[in-house]
Amino acid sequence: QVQLVESGGGLVQAGGSLRLSCAASGRSVSNYYMGWFRQAPGKEREFVAALARNGRLTYAADSVKGRFAISRDNAKNTLYLQMNSLKPEDTAVYYCAADPYGSNLYDTKKYDSWGRGTQVSVSS
Repeated sequence: QVQLVESGGGLVQAGGSLRLSCAASGRSVSNYYMGWFRQAPGKEREFVAALARNGRLTYAADSVKGRFAISRDNAKNTLYLQMNSLKPEDTAVYYCAADPYGSNLYDTKKYDSWGRGTQVSVSS
């Protein structure tokens, strides 16, 4: 399995930007379908964005389309989530995850490696 560590979270005002990083070790991120999920207090973990193993196809939840972008740097073995035009409803703990098969990128149960998360808080 690949080990994942998220960073880059913090407190930002509405309309601001953050870039989350997910550093991988043990195996290359290019071997996996990679996803970002988030979980707000009292809510279930939800899909945010995913990147296909080929590094070209991307998927995003309707709530973040046009504002968030997922990418990876193979040389740094790192996944990123660029978040722009942040809204208070984006406040959550953000997790990156790896799925070796890509059968359903929207389903948390399909991912077998998870990071511990990074907190993103957006003030109004």
